[in-house]
Amino acid sequence: MNPKIERVIKDIDKTKEKITEFQSRLRELEKQKTELENIEIVEAVRGMDIPLNDLPAILKALREQNGAPFTSGQLGPKSTKPNKEENEE
Repeated sequence: MNPKIERVIKDIDKTKEKITEFQSRLRELEKQKTELENIEIVEAVRGMDIPLNDLPAILKALREQNGAPFTSGQLGPKSTKPNKEENEE
């Protein structure tokens, strides 16, 4: 086989391997981020001195007060991905 083609094939294989490693690292970092966010939320709630059994009612009242129908049970946006338009500017 042509040496140039062989070199390109090797580069392709190396690149695919790196992509796999980066995807794995990305998943791990996203998991760590979620865990840290969860810890922050728990600490904030605990710092409010709210009894655990009152928490669901308080969260429900907040949702109703804001007038936003959060069907997923969250109080804010789930992700902060920018719009396509923001990326294109």
